[in-house]
Amino acid sequence: MKNSKKITFIIALISVFVLQGQEFQGKAYYQTKRNFEIKLDSSNTNDVMQKEIQTMLKKQFEKNYILSFEKSKSLYVVEKKLNKPTPSQGGMVIEFVGNSSGILYKDVKNNTYVNAQESFGKKFLIKDALKPLDWKIGKETKMIGNYLCIKATAIKMVADFDEERMEIKEKKKEQKVTAWYTPEIAVRNGPSRFYGLPGLILELHDGKMHYVCTKIVLNPNKKIDITAPKKGKIVTQKEFEKIMKKKAKEMQEQFDGGRKKGNNGGHFSIEIRG
Repeated sequence: MKNSKKITFIIALISVFVLQGQEFQGKAYYQTKRNFEIKLDSSNTNDVMQKEIQTMLKKQFEKNYILSFEKSKSLYVVEKKLNKPTPSQGGMVIEFVGNSSGILYKDVKNNTYVNAQESFGKKFLIKDALKPLDWKIGKETKMIGNYLCIKATAIKMVADFDEERMEIKEKKKEQKVTAWYTPEIAVRNGPSRFYGLPGLILELHDGKMHYVCTKIVLNPNKKIDITAPKKGKIVTQKEFEKIMKKKAKEMQEQFDGGRKKGNNGGHFSIEIRG
């Protein structure tokens, strides 16, 4: 068994040297999901409404993404966009703020990213610096598909989210990130804004958010165009979050006003980070 593992690791190292010696491209297909356990104020929502919110939240984070990559650049996009939420019988709609559904371009060599997002009918182009994590590479390994993967962990600071009140707290908390990367594909990249390991990340657990790679295509016949998006109002990440927070507050006030007037419907605005 030990000899088998050594042989596999040697093959992995050979693959790394081969890939490092040539320019190559590839596509990694990911499935995402997020765990939710939300209890809303019973005076504002009944059991049926709470169940509907849970279902909408689950669907918003069960998506398929494609990471198109080369040595230092990548594009991360939704493979199939979900239809926009439509009002239920009670007239409820949930607007998601900051959910990753746009086009994310990463340049891991220069630690920068460009994220094209459309929120509240407006197009934004978020340009900012990538924040590297202090990865700790362990000794634990496992196979994901045909690739030998190594476990790595990191700690990042995130805004605490009150799931009962659906509010972002001012105080930040530590959050553990666990990644499984393969040195057989020598690109320092991964899903969403994650990067920095000596191999492609095939599986990642970030708090309640999970990413799993289901398919990899290396050196496709058709060349992949990996260029940064250009359409939208240019803002930094902090500026974008400030705009979204303001919009979310306005929509919440509209919902509260409608509820006071006896409107049975509602329009929830939920801000998701991390």
